[in-house]
Amino acid sequence: MTGQQPYLVSARKYRPSTFSSVVGQRALTATLKNSISSGRLAQAYLFCGPRGVGKTSCARIFAKTINCLSPSADGEACGVCESCKAVDMGNSFNLVELDAASNNSVDDIRSITEQVYIPPQVGKYRVFIIDEVHMLSNSAFNAFLKTLEEPPKNVIFILATTERHKVIPTILSRCQVYDFRRITVNDIVDHLADVARAEGVEAERDALGVIALQADGAMRDALSIFDQVSASTRGKITYEGTIEALNVLDKEYYFRMLDLFRENKVAESLLTLQEITDKGFDPQVFINGLANHVRNLMVASDPKTLKLLETSSEMEQRYLEQAGLFAPEWYYNALKILNDCDYQYKTTGNKRLLVELALIRLCRLLRRESENQTATAPVTPSAATSTPPFAKPTETRPQVRPEIKNEVKSRHQEQQAPRSFRLSEISPAVAPRSEIEKKNEKYADKDLEAAWVEYATSHPEQRILVSAMRNFIPQKIGEHRYLVKAQHPAQKQAYESEIGGILQFLHEKLNNDNITLQIELTETEDVKKLMNPKDLLKKAVDSNPALGQFLSAIEAELE
Repeated sequence: MTGQQPYLVSARKYRPSTFSSVVGQRALTATLKNSISSGRLAQAYLFCGPRGVGKTSCARIFAKTINCLSPSADGEACGVCESCKAVDMGNSFNLVELDAASNNSVDDIRSITEQVYIPPQVGKYRVFIIDEVHMLSNSAFNAFLKTLEEPPKNVIFILATTERHKVIPTILSRCQVYDFRRITVNDIVDHLADVARAEGVEAERDALGVIALQADGAMRDALSIFDQVSASTRGKITYEGTIEALNVLDKEYYFRMLDLFRENKVAESLLTLQEITDKGFDPQVFINGLANHVRNLMVASDPKTLKLLETSSEMEQRYLEQAGLFAPEWYYNALKILNDCDYQYKTTGNKRLLVELALIRLCRLLRRESENQTATAPVTPSAATSTPPFAKPTETRPQVRPEIKNEVKSRHQEQQAPRSFRLSEISPAVAPRSEIEKKNEKYADKDLEAAWVEYATSHPEQRILVSAMRNFIPQKIGEHRYLVKAQHPAQKQAYESEIGGILQFLHEKLNNDNITLQIELTETEDVKKLMNPKDLLKKAVDSNPALGQFLSAIEAELE
Protein backbone atom coordinates (compact mmCIF):
# COMPACT_ATOMS: atom_id res chain seq x y z
CA MET A 1 0.00 0.00 0.00
CA THR A 2 1.16 3.53 -0.77
CA GLY A 3 2.65 5.31 2.22
CA GLN A 4 2.88 2.18 4.33
CA GLN A 5 6.17 1.81 6.19
CA PRO A 6 8.13 -1.34 5.22
CA TYR A 7 8.27 -4.02 7.90
CA LEU A 8 11.49 -4.04 9.90
CA VAL A 9 12.44 -7.02 12.01
CA SER A 10 12.85 -6.39 15.73
CA ALA A 11 16.55 -7.30 15.68
CA ARG A 12 17.18 -4.28 13.40
CA LYS A 13 14.45 -2.01 14.68
CA TYR A 14 15.58 -2.27 18.29
CA ARG A 15 19.28 -2.44 17.66
CA PRO A 16 21.02 -0.34 20.36
CA SER A 17 22.22 3.10 19.25
CA THR A 18 23.82 4.27 22.52
CA PHE A 19 25.96 2.59 25.16
CA SER A 20 23.11 2.82 27.69
CA SER A 21 20.77 0.86 25.39
CA VAL A 22 23.17 -2.11 25.09
CA VAL A 23 21.72 -5.02 27.06
CA GLY A 24 23.79 -7.20 29.36
CA GLN A 25 27.23 -5.60 28.85
CA ARG A 26 27.18 -2.85 31.48
CA ALA A 27 30.76 -3.21 32.73
CA LEU A 28 32.20 -3.34 29.24
CA THR A 29 30.29 -0.33 27.92
CA ALA A 30 31.27 1.65 31.03
CA THR A 31 34.93 0.93 30.27
CA LEU A 32 34.54 2.07 26.67
CA LYS A 33 32.80 5.29 27.75
CA ASN A 34 35.57 6.02 30.25
CA SER A 35 38.25 5.56 27.61
CA ILE A 36 36.42 7.99 25.29
CA SER A 37 35.86 10.63 27.96
CA SER A 38 39.50 10.44 29.08
CA GLY A 39 40.81 10.53 25.52
CA ARG A 40 42.76 7.28 25.99
CA LEU A 41 41.87 5.59 22.72
CA ALA A 42 43.80 2.59 21.44
CA GLN A 43 44.75 2.11 17.83
CA ALA A 44 43.04 -1.28 17.62
CA TYR A 45 40.36 -3.14 19.57
CA LEU A 46 39.29 -6.79 19.45
CA PHE A 47 35.69 -7.53 20.49
CA CYS A 48 35.23 -11.24 21.31
CA GLY A 49 32.14 -13.16 22.33
CA PRO A 50 29.23 -15.37 21.23
CA ARG A 51 26.95 -14.39 18.38
CA GLY A 52 24.23 -11.83 18.93
CA VAL A 53 25.57 -10.24 22.12
CA GLY A 54 26.31 -6.76 20.75
CA LYS A 55 29.88 -6.79 19.40
CA THR A 56 29.18 -5.04 16.09
CA SER A 57 26.56 -2.77 17.66
CA CYS A 58 29.06 -1.60 20.28
CA ALA A 59 31.65 -1.04 17.55
CA ARG A 60 29.24 1.25 15.67
CA ILE A 61 28.23 3.06 18.86
CA PHE A 62 31.92 3.56 19.66
CA ALA A 63 32.57 4.98 16.20
CA LYS A 64 29.55 7.30 16.47
CA THR A 65 30.47 8.52 19.96
CA ILE A 66 34.12 9.41 19.24
CA ASN A 67 33.03 11.48 16.20
CA CYS A 68 29.99 13.10 17.80
CA LEU A 69 30.11 16.89 17.48
CA SER A 70 28.23 17.55 20.73
CA PRO A 71 28.40 14.53 23.07
CA SER A 72 26.21 14.53 26.20
CA ALA A 73 27.51 15.01 29.72
CA ASP A 74 27.36 11.27 30.45
CA GLY A 75 29.59 10.41 27.47
CA GLU A 76 26.89 9.36 25.01
CA ALA A 77 26.55 10.47 21.40
CA CYS A 78 23.93 13.18 20.85
CA GLY A 79 22.31 11.35 17.95
CA VAL A 80 21.26 14.56 16.19
CA CYS A 81 24.47 16.05 14.79
CA GLU A 82 25.59 15.53 11.21
CA SER A 83 28.09 12.82 12.11
CA CYS A 84 25.65 10.84 14.30
CA LYS A 85 22.91 10.93 11.68
CA ALA A 86 25.31 9.71 9.01
CA VAL A 87 26.31 6.72 11.15
CA ASP A 88 22.66 5.89 11.98
CA MET A 89 21.71 6.05 8.29
CA GLY A 90 24.68 3.89 7.29
CA ASN A 91 26.32 6.40 4.93
CA SER A 92 29.05 7.83 7.14
CA PHE A 93 32.32 8.44 5.33
CA ASN A 94 34.17 7.93 8.61
CA LEU A 95 32.84 4.41 9.22
CA VAL A 96 34.03 1.56 7.00
CA GLU A 97 32.85 -2.02 7.59
CA LEU A 98 34.21 -5.25 6.13
CA ASP A 99 32.70 -8.71 6.55
CA ALA A 100 35.71 -11.01 6.63
CA ALA A 101 33.51 -14.07 6.29
CA SER A 102 33.03 -13.30 2.58
CA ASN A 103 35.91 -10.84 2.02
CA ASN A 104 38.95 -12.61 3.40
CA SER A 105 41.57 -12.34 0.67
CA VAL A 106 44.70 -10.21 0.46
CA ASP A 107 43.03 -7.89 -2.07
CA ASP A 108 40.13 -7.27 0.34
CA ILE A 109 42.56 -6.24 3.08
CA ARG A 110 44.52 -4.05 0.68
CA SER A 111 41.31 -2.18 -0.16
CA ILE A 112 41.13 -1.32 3.57
CA THR A 113 44.80 -0.41 4.03
CA GLU A 114 44.68 1.92 1.02
CA GLN A 115 41.88 3.94 2.62
CA VAL A 116 43.55 4.55 5.98
CA TYR A 117 45.50 7.53 4.69
CA ILE A 118 42.35 9.43 3.68
CA PRO A 119 41.63 11.95 6.47
CA PRO A 120 38.16 12.14 8.11
CA GLN A 121 35.75 14.67 6.61
CA VAL A 122 33.56 15.20 9.71
CA GLY A 123 34.79 14.42 13.20
CA LYS A 124 38.21 13.31 14.39
CA TYR A 125 38.56 9.63 13.46
CA ARG A 126 37.98 7.12 10.71
CA VAL A 127 36.90 3.78 12.17
CA PHE A 128 37.36 0.48 10.31
CA ILE A 129 35.23 -2.43 11.60
CA ILE A 130 36.24 -5.90 10.42
CA ASP A 131 33.61 -8.44 11.44
CA GLU A 132 34.39 -12.17 11.79
CA VAL A 133 38.08 -11.32 11.56
CA HIS A 134 39.10 -14.93 12.30
CA MET A 135 37.95 -15.81 8.77
CA LEU A 136 40.84 -13.90 7.17
CA SER A 137 43.38 -16.05 5.37
CA ASN A 138 46.93 -16.25 6.69
CA SER A 139 48.21 -14.14 3.82
CA ALA A 140 45.51 -11.54 4.52
CA PHE A 141 46.50 -11.48 8.21
CA ASN A 142 50.14 -10.92 7.25
CA ALA A 143 49.21 -8.16 4.82
CA PHE A 144 47.24 -6.45 7.61
CA LEU A 145 49.90 -6.61 10.34
CA LYS A 146 51.98 -3.56 9.41
CA THR A 147 48.98 -1.27 9.03
CA LEU A 148 47.43 -2.54 12.28
CA GLU A 149 50.64 -1.90 14.20
CA GLU A 150 51.30 1.63 12.90
CA PRO A 151 48.09 3.17 11.57
CA PRO A 152 47.69 6.95 11.06
CA LYS A 153 46.84 8.78 14.28
CA ASN A 154 43.26 9.46 13.14
CA VAL A 155 42.46 5.79 12.34
CA ILE A 156 41.03 3.18 14.72
CA PHE A 157 40.49 -0.48 13.93
CA ILE A 158 37.78 -2.53 15.66
CA LEU A 159 37.95 -6.25 14.99
CA ALA A 160 35.07 -8.52 15.99
CA THR A 161 35.08 -12.32 16.26
CA THR A 162 33.15 -15.22 17.73
CA GLU A 163 36.26 -17.43 17.74
CA ARG A 164 39.13 -15.67 19.42
CA HIS A 165 41.36 -18.75 19.37
CA LYS A 166 41.51 -18.59 15.56
CA VAL A 167 43.00 -15.09 15.54
CA ILE A 168 46.78 -15.29 15.16
CA PRO A 169 48.84 -14.14 18.19
CA THR A 170 50.54 -11.32 16.25
CA ILE A 171 47.10 -9.73 15.72
CA LEU A 172 46.05 -10.26 19.35
CA SER A 173 49.20 -8.59 20.65
CA ARG A 174 48.37 -5.41 18.74
CA CYS A 175 44.81 -5.03 20.09
CA GLN A 176 43.01 -4.18 23.30
CA VAL A 177 40.80 -7.21 23.87
CA TYR A 178 37.23 -6.90 25.19
CA ASP A 179 35.28 -10.06 26.03
CA PHE A 180 31.50 -9.87 25.62
CA ARG A 181 29.53 -12.27 27.78
CA ARG A 182 26.35 -14.21 27.08
CA ILE A 183 23.28 -12.19 28.06
CA THR A 184 21.43 -13.55 31.08
CA VAL A 185 17.90 -14.87 30.85
CA ASN A 186 16.49 -12.15 33.08
CA ASP A 187 18.14 -9.39 31.02
CA ILE A 188 16.69 -10.86 27.83
CA VAL A 189 13.23 -11.21 29.39
CA ASP A 190 13.27 -7.59 30.60
CA HIS A 191 14.31 -6.31 27.18
CA LEU A 192 11.70 -8.44 25.38
CA ALA A 193 9.05 -7.08 27.74
CA ASP A 194 10.03 -3.54 26.74
CA VAL A 195 9.90 -4.49 23.05
CA ALA A 196 6.47 -6.09 23.52
CA ARG A 197 5.12 -2.93 25.15
CA ALA A 198 6.55 -0.80 22.35
CA GLU A 199 4.97 -3.05 19.73
CA GLY A 200 1.61 -3.27 21.52
CA VAL A 201 1.96 -7.01 22.00
CA GLU A 202 0.54 -8.81 25.04
CA ALA A 203 3.22 -11.13 26.38
CA GLU A 204 3.27 -13.39 29.43
CA ARG A 205 6.56 -13.26 31.29
CA ASP A 206 6.77 -17.08 31.41
CA ALA A 207 6.48 -17.11 27.62
CA LEU A 208 9.29 -14.58 27.30
CA GLY A 209 11.34 -16.81 29.60
CA VAL A 210 10.94 -19.69 27.15
CA ILE A 211 12.10 -17.44 24.31
CA ALA A 212 15.10 -16.29 26.35
CA LEU A 213 16.14 -19.87 27.08
CA GLN A 214 15.86 -20.79 23.41
CA ALA A 215 18.03 -17.80 22.49
CA ASP A 216 20.90 -19.20 24.59
CA GLY A 217 22.31 -15.83 25.61
CA ALA A 218 22.02 -14.11 22.21
CA MET A 219 19.79 -11.03 22.11
CA ARG A 220 19.61 -11.04 18.32
CA ASP A 221 18.31 -14.61 18.37
CA ALA A 222 15.83 -13.69 21.12
CA LEU A 223 14.38 -10.86 19.04
CA SER A 224 14.12 -13.10 15.98
CA ILE A 225 12.30 -15.78 18.00
CA PHE A 226 10.08 -13.07 19.49
CA ASP A 227 9.00 -12.03 15.97
CA GLN A 228 8.32 -15.66 15.06
CA VAL A 229 6.17 -16.33 18.13
CA SER A 230 4.39 -13.00 17.83
CA ALA A 231 3.39 -13.81 14.26
CA SER A 232 2.31 -17.33 15.25
CA THR A 233 0.20 -16.19 18.20
CA ARG A 234 -1.16 -13.09 16.41
CA GLY A 235 0.18 -10.57 18.86
CA LYS A 236 -0.80 -12.33 22.10
CA ILE A 237 2.17 -14.30 23.36
CA THR A 238 1.11 -16.90 25.92
CA TYR A 239 3.16 -19.67 27.51
CA GLU A 240 1.11 -22.41 25.83
CA GLY A 241 1.26 -20.70 22.46
CA THR A 242 5.00 -20.19 22.74
CA ILE A 243 5.93 -23.79 23.53
CA GLU A 244 3.62 -24.93 20.72
CA ALA A 245 5.09 -22.49 18.21
CA LEU A 246 8.67 -23.43 19.14
CA ASN A 247 7.92 -27.14 19.63
CA VAL A 248 9.35 -27.05 23.16
CA LEU A 249 8.44 -29.62 25.79
CA ASP A 250 6.49 -28.03 28.61
CA LYS A 251 8.59 -27.77 31.79
CA GLU A 252 5.53 -28.84 33.77
CA TYR A 253 6.26 -32.39 32.64
CA TYR A 254 9.63 -32.27 34.39
CA PHE A 255 8.17 -30.90 37.61
CA ARG A 256 5.41 -33.51 37.48
CA MET A 257 7.89 -36.32 36.81
CA LEU A 258 9.99 -35.36 39.84
CA ASP A 259 6.88 -35.50 42.01
CA LEU A 260 6.17 -39.00 40.68
CA PHE A 261 9.73 -40.08 41.50
CA ARG A 262 9.33 -38.77 45.02
CA GLU A 263 6.07 -40.70 45.46
CA ASN A 264 7.44 -43.90 43.84
CA LYS A 265 4.67 -43.94 41.22
CA VAL A 266 6.12 -46.18 38.55
CA ALA A 267 2.97 -46.64 36.48
CA GLU A 268 2.19 -42.93 36.39
CA SER A 269 5.73 -42.07 35.29
CA LEU A 270 5.51 -44.54 32.39
CA LEU A 271 2.13 -43.12 31.37
CA THR A 272 3.58 -39.60 31.48
CA LEU A 273 6.38 -40.76 29.16
CA GLN A 274 3.74 -42.12 26.79
CA GLU A 275 1.93 -38.78 26.87
CA ILE A 276 5.17 -37.00 25.98
CA THR A 277 5.98 -39.31 23.07
CA ASP A 278 2.40 -39.01 21.81
CA LYS A 279 3.06 -35.29 21.42
CA GLY A 280 5.88 -36.15 19.01
CA PHE A 281 8.89 -35.66 21.30
CA ASP A 282 11.79 -38.09 21.04
CA PRO A 283 12.46 -39.97 24.32
CA GLN A 284 16.11 -38.89 24.23
CA VAL A 285 15.04 -35.24 24.07
CA PHE A 286 12.95 -35.86 27.17
CA ILE A 287 15.82 -37.62 28.98
CA ASN A 288 18.19 -34.73 28.23
CA GLY A 289 15.60 -32.21 29.36
CA LEU A 290 14.94 -34.20 32.53
CA ALA A 291 18.68 -34.36 33.27
CA ASN A 292 18.92 -30.60 32.85
CA HIS A 293 15.93 -30.18 35.19
CA VAL A 294 17.57 -32.36 37.86
CA ARG A 295 20.80 -30.40 37.41
CA ASN A 296 18.91 -27.13 37.94
CA LEU A 297 17.32 -28.51 41.10
CA MET A 298 20.74 -29.60 42.35
CA VAL A 299 22.32 -26.16 41.90
CA ALA A 300 19.20 -24.53 43.38
CA SER A 301 19.46 -26.69 46.51
CA ASP A 302 22.68 -24.97 47.64
CA PRO A 303 22.94 -21.18 48.07
CA LYS A 304 26.56 -21.33 46.90
CA THR A 305 25.60 -22.71 43.48
CA LEU A 306 22.31 -20.87 43.04
CA LYS A 307 24.03 -18.36 40.73
CA LEU A 308 24.60 -21.20 38.24
CA LEU A 309 20.85 -21.45 37.68
CA GLU A 310 20.16 -19.82 34.31
CA THR A 311 16.45 -19.14 34.24
CA SER A 312 13.90 -16.40 34.82
CA SER A 313 13.15 -15.14 38.32
CA GLU A 314 9.69 -16.72 38.25
CA MET A 315 11.00 -20.15 37.27
CA GLU A 316 13.83 -19.85 39.80
CA GLN A 317 11.28 -19.74 42.61
CA ARG A 318 9.71 -22.98 41.41
CA TYR A 319 13.10 -24.68 41.31
CA LEU A 320 13.79 -23.54 44.86
CA GLU A 321 10.49 -24.99 46.07
CA GLN A 322 11.05 -28.42 44.53
CA ALA A 323 14.80 -28.56 45.24
CA GLY A 324 14.23 -28.84 48.98
CA LEU A 325 12.32 -32.12 48.59
CA PHE A 326 15.40 -34.20 47.71
CA ALA A 327 18.68 -34.97 49.45
CA PRO A 328 22.01 -34.19 47.72
CA GLU A 329 22.77 -37.92 47.31
CA TRP A 330 19.57 -38.33 45.33
CA TYR A 331 20.70 -35.76 42.76
CA TYR A 332 24.07 -37.49 42.28
CA ASN A 333 22.47 -40.91 41.74
CA ALA A 334 19.66 -39.54 39.55
CA LEU A 335 22.08 -37.70 37.28
CA LYS A 336 24.16 -40.85 36.89
CA ILE A 337 21.09 -42.87 35.89
CA LEU A 338 20.05 -40.23 33.34
CA ASN A 339 23.58 -39.85 31.99
CA ASP A 340 23.91 -43.63 31.57
CA CYS A 341 20.57 -43.71 29.76
CA ASP A 342 21.61 -40.97 27.35
CA TYR A 343 25.00 -42.64 26.80
CA GLN A 344 23.42 -46.01 25.90
CA TYR A 345 20.54 -44.60 23.87
CA LYS A 346 22.17 -44.71 20.43
CA THR A 347 23.51 -48.24 20.78
CA THR A 348 20.62 -50.03 22.47
CA GLY A 349 18.20 -52.12 20.45
CA ASN A 350 15.12 -51.18 22.48
CA LYS A 351 15.31 -47.44 23.10
CA ARG A 352 11.86 -47.14 24.65
CA LEU A 353 12.59 -49.88 27.18
CA LEU A 354 15.90 -48.23 28.09
CA VAL A 355 14.14 -44.96 28.94
CA GLU A 356 11.40 -46.76 30.86
CA LEU A 357 13.96 -48.66 32.94
CA ALA A 358 15.66 -45.35 33.77
CA LEU A 359 12.32 -43.95 35.00
CA ILE A 360 11.70 -47.09 37.08
CA ARG A 361 15.11 -46.78 38.70
CA LEU A 362 14.44 -43.11 39.48
CA CYS A 363 11.12 -44.02 41.07
CA ARG A 364 12.86 -46.64 43.20
CA LEU A 365 15.77 -44.41 44.14
CA LEU A 366 14.20 -42.67 47.13
CA ARG A 367 12.73 -45.94 48.35
CA ARG A 368 16.11 -47.66 48.29
CA GLU A 369 17.68 -44.77 50.19
CA SER A 370 14.89 -44.98 52.75
CA GLU A 371 15.30 -48.75 53.11
CA ASN A 372 19.06 -48.31 53.44
CA GLN A 373 18.61 -45.80 56.25
CA THR A 374 16.10 -48.10 57.96
CA ALA A 375 18.44 -51.07 57.70
CA THR A 376 21.41 -49.22 59.17
CA ALA A 377 19.55 -47.18 61.82
CA PRO A 378 20.23 -48.30 65.45
CA VAL A 379 17.30 -49.64 67.42
CA THR A 380 16.43 -47.41 70.35
CA PRO A 381 14.95 -48.82 73.56
CA SER A 382 11.72 -46.94 73.04
CA ALA A 383 11.37 -48.36 69.55
CA ALA A 384 12.11 -51.86 70.78
CA THR A 385 9.42 -51.73 73.46
CA SER A 386 6.79 -49.90 71.43
CA THR A 387 5.36 -53.16 70.05
CA PRO A 388 3.63 -55.48 72.52
CA PRO A 389 5.33 -58.89 72.84
CA PHE A 390 2.17 -60.71 71.78
CA ALA A 391 1.64 -58.59 68.69
CA LYS A 392 2.63 -60.17 65.39
CA PRO A 393 5.19 -57.95 63.65
CA THR A 394 3.95 -56.58 60.37
CA GLU A 395 6.02 -56.48 57.22
CA THR A 396 6.42 -52.81 56.32
CA ARG A 397 8.52 -53.51 53.28
CA PRO A 398 6.36 -54.22 50.24
CA GLN A 399 7.32 -57.01 47.87
CA VAL A 400 9.13 -55.79 44.77
CA ARG A 401 7.79 -57.18 41.53
CA PRO A 402 10.49 -58.73 39.31
CA GLU A 403 9.75 -56.39 36.43
CA ILE A 404 10.60 -53.28 38.46
CA LYS A 405 13.68 -54.49 40.30
CA ASN A 406 16.83 -52.43 40.07
CA GLU A 407 18.77 -52.61 36.80
CA VAL A 408 22.52 -52.10 37.07
CA LYS A 409 24.69 -51.32 34.08
CA SER A 410 27.17 -54.08 33.33
CA ARG A 411 30.87 -53.53 34.02
CA HIS A 412 31.69 -55.02 30.66
CA GLN A 413 30.02 -52.12 28.83
CA GLU A 414 31.85 -49.56 30.94
CA GLN A 415 35.17 -51.26 30.17
CA GLN A 416 34.62 -51.70 26.43
CA ALA A 417 32.79 -48.46 25.54
CA PRO A 418 34.56 -45.11 25.07
CA ARG A 419 34.69 -43.01 28.19
CA SER A 420 31.99 -40.37 28.72
CA PHE A 421 31.11 -37.91 31.44
CA ARG A 422 30.52 -39.60 34.79
CA LEU A 423 29.46 -37.64 37.85
CA SER A 424 31.06 -40.19 40.18
CA GLU A 425 34.45 -39.58 38.53
CA ILE A 426 34.25 -35.87 39.26
CA SER A 427 33.19 -36.22 42.89
CA PRO A 428 33.72 -39.82 44.03
CA ALA A 429 33.93 -38.88 47.71
CA VAL A 430 30.60 -37.06 47.60
CA ALA A 431 28.59 -39.47 45.48
CA PRO A 432 29.74 -43.07 46.05
CA ARG A 433 27.73 -45.85 44.50
CA SER A 434 25.19 -47.04 47.02
CA GLU A 435 25.86 -50.62 48.07
CA ILE A 436 22.16 -51.31 48.36
CA GLU A 437 21.91 -51.04 44.57
CA LYS A 438 24.13 -54.13 44.06
CA LYS A 439 22.82 -57.68 44.51
CA ASN A 440 25.35 -60.37 45.39
CA GLU A 441 23.52 -63.62 46.16
CA LYS A 442 25.27 -66.96 45.76
CA TYR A 443 24.50 -69.16 42.78
CA ALA A 444 25.76 -72.41 41.25
CA ASP A 445 27.34 -72.72 37.83
CA LYS A 446 24.43 -74.91 36.75
CA ASP A 447 22.07 -72.03 37.62
CA LEU A 448 23.98 -69.75 35.27
CA GLU A 449 23.90 -72.39 32.53
CA ALA A 450 20.14 -72.75 32.95
CA ALA A 451 19.66 -68.98 32.76
CA TRP A 452 21.90 -68.88 29.69
CA VAL A 453 19.77 -71.47 27.89
CA GLU A 454 16.57 -69.75 29.01
CA TYR A 455 17.68 -66.44 27.50
CA ALA A 456 18.57 -68.12 24.19
CA THR A 457 15.21 -69.91 24.10
CA SER A 458 13.28 -66.70 24.74
CA HIS A 459 14.91 -64.83 21.82
CA PRO A 460 14.32 -67.04 18.75
CA GLU A 461 14.26 -64.02 16.43
CA GLN A 462 18.02 -63.45 16.95
CA ARG A 463 19.17 -66.50 15.04
CA ILE A 464 22.91 -65.89 15.01
CA LEU A 465 22.98 -65.09 18.72
CA VAL A 466 20.79 -68.06 19.66
CA SER A 467 22.94 -70.42 17.60
CA ALA A 468 26.10 -69.14 19.27
CA MET A 469 24.61 -69.39 22.78
CA ARG A 470 23.37 -72.95 22.24
CA ASN A 471 26.74 -74.10 20.91
CA PHE A 472 28.79 -72.73 23.78
CA ILE A 473 28.12 -72.51 27.52
CA PRO A 474 30.17 -69.80 29.34
CA GLN A 475 33.36 -71.03 30.98
CA LYS A 476 34.14 -69.76 34.48
CA ILE A 477 37.47 -67.86 34.62
CA GLY A 478 37.00 -65.99 37.91
CA GLU A 479 34.69 -65.64 40.86
CA HIS A 480 31.94 -64.04 38.76
CA ARG A 481 33.76 -63.81 35.41
CA TYR A 482 32.90 -66.04 32.48
CA LEU A 483 34.46 -66.56 29.06
CA VAL A 484 32.19 -66.71 26.02
CA LYS A 485 33.67 -67.96 22.74
CA ALA A 486 32.40 -66.99 19.30
CA GLN A 487 33.34 -69.13 16.31
CA HIS A 488 33.22 -66.33 13.73
CA PRO A 489 32.96 -62.49 13.64
CA ALA A 490 29.20 -62.52 13.07
CA GLN A 491 28.67 -64.36 16.35
CA LYS A 492 31.03 -62.00 18.17
CA GLN A 493 29.15 -59.00 16.79
CA ALA A 494 25.84 -60.54 17.84
CA TYR A 495 27.17 -61.03 21.39
CA GLU A 496 28.50 -57.47 21.60
CA SER A 497 25.27 -55.88 20.40
CA GLU A 498 23.18 -57.80 22.95
CA ILE A 499 25.65 -58.03 25.86
CA GLY A 500 23.71 -55.49 27.91
CA GLY A 501 20.46 -57.43 27.66
CA ILE A 502 22.16 -60.75 28.44
CA LEU A 503 23.90 -59.38 31.53
CA GLN A 504 20.75 -57.69 32.76
CA PHE A 505 18.86 -60.98 32.42
CA LEU A 506 21.57 -62.92 34.26
CA HIS A 507 21.75 -60.29 37.03
CA GLU A 508 18.00 -60.48 37.57
CA LYS A 509 17.70 -64.24 37.21
CA LEU A 510 20.57 -65.04 39.59
CA ASN A 511 20.10 -61.95 41.78
CA ASN A 512 23.79 -61.06 41.43
CA ASP A 513 25.08 -57.87 39.79
CA ASN A 514 28.76 -58.90 39.78
CA ILE A 515 28.50 -61.29 36.84
CA THR A 516 30.58 -60.22 33.83
CA LEU A 517 31.17 -61.81 30.43
CA GLN A 518 34.34 -61.75 28.32
CA ILE A 519 33.82 -62.38 24.60
CA GLU A 520 36.60 -64.06 22.63
CA LEU A 521 36.75 -64.88 18.94
CA THR A 522 38.06 -68.44 18.47
CA GLU A 523 38.13 -69.84 14.95
CA THR A 524 38.96 -73.56 15.07
CA GLU A 525 40.60 -75.36 12.20
CA ASP A 526 37.36 -77.25 11.61
CA VAL A 527 35.53 -73.98 11.08
CA LYS A 528 38.22 -72.41 8.92
CA LYS A 529 38.51 -75.45 6.67
CA LEU A 530 35.58 -76.23 4.42
CA MET A 531 35.32 -80.06 4.29
CA ASN A 532 33.64 -82.05 1.51
CA PRO A 533 31.06 -84.79 2.31
CA LYS A 534 33.54 -87.67 2.02
CA ASP A 535 35.97 -86.00 4.42
CA LEU A 536 33.14 -85.36 6.84
CA LEU A 537 32.03 -88.99 6.67
CA LYS A 538 35.57 -90.27 7.17
CA LYS A 539 36.03 -87.93 10.15
CA ALA A 540 32.79 -89.22 11.62
CA VAL A 541 33.91 -92.85 11.21
CA ASP A 542 37.28 -92.11 12.85
CA SER A 543 35.54 -90.67 15.88
CA ASN A 544 32.84 -93.38 15.99
CA PRO A 545 34.06 -96.93 15.22
CA ALA A 546 30.56 -98.30 15.59
CA LEU A 547 29.51 -96.22 12.61
CA GLY A 548 32.35 -97.76 10.58
CA GLN A 549 31.25 -101.29 11.51
CA PHE A 550 27.71 -100.46 10.47
CA LEU A 551 28.83 -99.12 7.12
CA SER A 552 31.02 -102.19 6.56
CA ALA A 553 28.06 -104.40 7.33
CA ILE A 554 26.02 -102.77 4.58
CA GLU A 555 29.07 -102.89 2.31
CA ALA A 556 29.43 -99.13 2.04
CA GLU A 557 32.62 -97.94 0.39
CA LEU A 558 34.92 -95.35 1.87
CA GLU A 559 37.53 -93.79 -0.38
